[in-house]
Amino acid sequence: MTTLTTAVPRQSRARIQGAALGVAAWLAGILFVLPILWMVLTSFHSEADAATNPPSLAASLTLDSYREFFGASGGASPWPSLINSATASIASTLLTLLLALPAAYALSIRPVKKWTDVLFFFLSTKMLPLVAGLLPIYLFAKNTGLLDNVWALVILYTAMNLPIAVWMMQSFLAEVPVAIIEAAQIDGARLPTILGRVVAPIALPGIAATSLICFIFSWNELLFARVLSGVVSGTAPVFLTGFITSQGLFLAKVCAASLIISLPVLAAGFAAQDKLVQGLSLGAVK
Repeated sequence: MTTLTTAVPRQSRARIQGAALGVAAWLAGILFVLPILWMVLTSFHSEADAATNPPSLAASLTLDSYREFFGASGGASPWPSLINSATASIASTLLTLLLALPAAYALSIRPVKKWTDVLFFFLSTKMLPLVAGLLPIYLFAKNTGLLDNVWALVILYTAMNLPIAVWMMQSFLAEVPVAIIEAAQIDGARLPTILGRVVAPIALPGIAATSLICFIFSWNELLFARVLSGVVSGTAPVFLTGFITSQGLFLAKVCAASLIISLPVLAAGFAAQDKLVQGLSLGAVK
């Protein structure tokens, strides 16, 4: 009887704790989503309503900010900047994966000597402040004629994302069964065939997670794009900063532009969310 009476309070305490954790998770999710929802709402307001303090939730809605973003009032068109961002992000992500996959293969399935030191060196390069390398990279781009060239950003983003890509891919490829690779080698498969037809399909969730993170980093990068680009190769974040002028901050236009520029990243994350969860959890449990 005593055991039964003690088991019931434990079950109720477990239910209460589960409910409390659920409420806390919902509150945390709402706190994270609330600024995005506020940005969406502000983008549909006029500049006068968006600038009111405190802001008016019942203000009339309009699409003027979106029309002006796409150049309806004679302003600059955002399409060249969006195309430059897509070119730099997609090309650098593909090039990063092409280089990271063999490197991660060598560090995981066929580990080299002191491979942990190699991984630490890769990761330590991300600790360098971006501003510290700004002047040398600018001088290099100037002397090689790569200023205001989108392919300079492709090379730069590849170099920036390669360390973290190798680090992530190494943990993913470490889960690939070595017996499958040995069987492919016995059948006469060479390294490119093994990487493309054996390793890549097994590690697809990890590759998807790595590619999505590299794409996000490249799409959101602003500092080097601001310094190295100009009229021809300006990216979407650089175009976004053009809404902050000496005449003031056009809040509704900035919110509309931020929402549109964020859509490719949100769409890519939503499309690859299952692969992203699998990839980030791959190797978490040994």
